[in-house]
Amino acid sequence: MPALILYFLCYFVVMFTGLVETVGIVEKFFSGSSGAKITFKCKNNNCFDDVKVGDSISVNGVCLTIVNLNSNLFEADIMNESLKISNLKDLKKNDEINLERAMKIASRFDGHIVSGHIDCTAKVKYVKKDGFSDKISFICNTDLIIQKGSIAVNGVSLTVSKVEDDFFEVSLIPETIKNTNLKNLKIGDIVNIEYDLFAKYTKKFTVDSKNEGITLEFLKKNGF
Repeated sequence: MPALILYFLCYFVVMFTGLVETVGIVEKFFSGSSGAKITFKCKNNNCFDDVKVGDSISVNGVCLTIVNLNSNLFEADIMNESLKISNLKDLKKNDEINLERAMKIASRFDGHIVSGHIDCTAKVKYVKKDGFSDKISFICNTDLIIQKGSIAVNGVSLTVSKVEDDFFEVSLIPETIKNTNLKNLKIGDIVNIEYDLFAKYTKKFTVDSKNEGITLEFLKKNGF
């Protein structure tokens, strides 16, 4: 029952599915001691016509808020915490970024539950061709990763095909290769990782013996 309750709570508060809608291009990126500001545009001229100032948007898997827009240019602020934990700090002009608008409640739910809150970064270990697909492995902490489980890499919802103590592997179908910036990855590149939300809550339940389940206090503490 707690897992079922958690599922419905997450469904109504989570913002993304991990299905990248389009690839964008960085127009400007300025970083200073107080944070950073990014200006980007979609590759397709008329995408995201319904986005307005104040809306949330996933940029390489990081949830950002649109603070200004002009025609096909979008601007967002990036706080220091987001820079510290993600690969956004390494962006430069003309870099490709994965973009996804916030999920609508009435939309079909594909992909998996993605919050846009990055857990860590990972380094590309290898990239291999496997028939029409690409196999890519990433070096990072794998305590919260299970084989055949879900994971978000640069905001892309993927299924884990292999997991070891210090790395995991995913397989990309041609559609994902074509429509995301994962096609550009090479050995040593850094990507954003968001672990499966259920894995994180399951670990919290099992590790913290004092936690008796989902309570009002627990939900408040965890942002609900």
